[in-house]
Amino acid sequence: MTPNKLNTEATPQSYILEALKQLIPACFTEVKNERGELQQVVDWDALKQLLGENIADENHERYQFTWAGKQAARLEANKVTSQTLRPVPEDSVDWDTTENLYIEGDNLQVLKLLQQGYMGKVKMIYIDPPYNTGKDLVYKDNFTRSQAEEALDSGDIDEEGNRYRENNRTNGRFHSDWCSMIYSRLVIARSFLTEDGVIFISIDDNEVHNLRKICDEVFGEGNFVATLILITNPRGSQSSKYIAKTHEYVLCFSKNIDRLELLGLRLSDEQKKEFNKRDTKGFFREIGLRKRGADSRREDSPSLYYPIYFDIVTGDISTTNKYDIEILPKLSNGTDGRWRWSSEKVERDKEFLLVRTVKRDGIEEYDIFTKDYLTEEKKRKVMSLWDEKENNNEFATELVGELFGSGGLFDYPKSLYFLKKVLEIGSNPDSLILDFFSGSATTAHAVMQLNAKDEGKRKYICVQLNEATPEDSEARKAGYTSIPEIAKERIRRAGQKIKAEAPLTTQNLDIGFRVLRLDDSNFNEVNRHPNEYNQGQLDLFATNIKEDRNDLDLLFGAMLSWGVTLSLPISTDEIDGCRIYNVNDGDLVACFAENVSETVVKAMASKVSLRVLFRDSCFSEDKHKINIFEIFKQQLGWDEKEAMDKIRVI
Repeated sequence: MTPNKLNTEATPQSYILEALKQLIPACFTEVKNERGELQQVVDWDALKQLLGENIADENHERYQFTWAGKQAARLEANKVTSQTLRPVPEDSVDWDTTENLYIEGDNLQVLKLLQQGYMGKVKMIYIDPPYNTGKDLVYKDNFTRSQAEEALDSGDIDEEGNRYRENNRTNGRFHSDWCSMIYSRLVIARSFLTEDGVIFISIDDNEVHNLRKICDEVFGEGNFVATLILITNPRGSQSSKYIAKTHEYVLCFSKNIDRLELLGLRLSDEQKKEFNKRDTKGFFREIGLRKRGADSRREDSPSLYYPIYFDIVTGDISTTNKYDIEILPKLSNGTDGRWRWSSEKVERDKEFLLVRTVKRDGIEEYDIFTKDYLTEEKKRKVMSLWDEKENNNEFATELVGELFGSGGLFDYPKSLYFLKKVLEIGSNPDSLILDFFSGSATTAHAVMQLNAKDEGKRKYICVQLNEATPEDSEARKAGYTSIPEIAKERIRRAGQKIKAEAPLTTQNLDIGFRVLRLDDSNFNEVNRHPNEYNQGQLDLFATNIKEDRNDLDLLFGAMLSWGVTLSLPISTDEIDGCRIYNVNDGDLVACFAENVSETVVKAMASKVSLRVLFRDSCFSEDKHKINIFEIFKQQLGWDEKEAMDKIRVI
């Protein structure tokens, strides 16, 4: 018995298959894959039999939103990626202690790699994708190997294989290419959200209509929350041909609308003035118990139409004791309305009710009000129109300029005020935030600032394409060759500024970030026919690991494959000249040294690990590989199956 090879292929669709298997195990069967290994797959015929008539076939007319390339985009989202993430400690801040991640690379591939480890763990996603104005970069995701050289020649990909280009309006697939780009990413992104999670997407007029339809499909039309109107240019864009545009949109969707709880915003000083009455419990405002607006008629909720009685002498309120004063929920037009509370709640919470006379059409009559008390936790419901001046593009640009001491480094950054507001309503103090179109890293900046304000422990994952700055740009003149270089420097400067402004309350504030960079596989490609190799090439493949990869590369590659969170703390020990890596005190213990001794293996077993990883070259003979099982079984009480499941080699 020898350790199994670690599966280093990311499988974005695996979570769907696992969930389906839990629901309907009878619809799975076993087939042999191309390697001759048994693999569980969906038995489509069995599934169709179970579903009966509840399947739409090609002959059925149906409501759907489609475009040229949609099927390819769906397939692309489920396609396995061979790439990996390589750690870059030298670009990072507080590498050993931070829980934040900054990742450089094509966000589609990055999402695929992160999916296993972060599925169901992200409370809030915010993205600001390309608006498809005719000048934006749009990722091309449907390349095959046979197209690669042609794509490079035409400029659709660069020398590093990054798949993006400018999507001009002259392109015959102008809208289709954009839809495919955003669709595949949202399909994967949905799996990251917690059940009470929420996503906010900035967009403008160019694609808002298509984006809404795509989100309806990906998240479910019933999970639509709102379309926010964000005033970004109060004076209006004078470049608009007919109407000076002042606004953008922010689409908001939930993972599960029944679990969603948007937190609201803290009250402003002006809003606090509404609480102008006081009793022994504190300041309060009056809110009518009668339902107003939509669904306020008696027939809308018949059970909420009932009399409430008031004793003018004692001040008692009752639904059962018939005092002299009877009060009914009448609408302003004199017709029957309804209350907001049930009769049971009135009896239970009558201390929060008051009765006073009001004038209607010159006639005094009694009405009932609830006492809404002012508390520290009091929040206000968010409005759909966000017109604060701080959302202005000019404010956002000026802020970035102040941080760097010069302007023009980044075009159209998102407002820090806006992102803080989104975070305040969409996240909790301990939430994980994801932004996979992170641009100038406003999301990271906002997370740090909000954490400093409310002593929260929010963490972020920011992903940004390694897009070059234009040759003649102010950013290039200042020495920044790419967007990530500007973003990383912004996070560094913003973190230092926040701590300098409040040194006493930000001592424990996490202003660090681990930098990871998308790259090709850690392993050599060996999918060739034997007669294609000469002896020199075979000697190179004595190890399948690429020469330029180090221990951290291998460790993080394994963490991705196993679904281990990439921000977990990592410690090291030196035993017999071999370095042992310990992720989060036993989540993963690894050693990549040559010819490890029994002492090293026993030291690894003492970490009481959940997963164990070795490099194949750790063992000079197969008998040494077999011996490690016995050591772990003895020291940790594992049985044969546990040892086989938990110990891997690469």
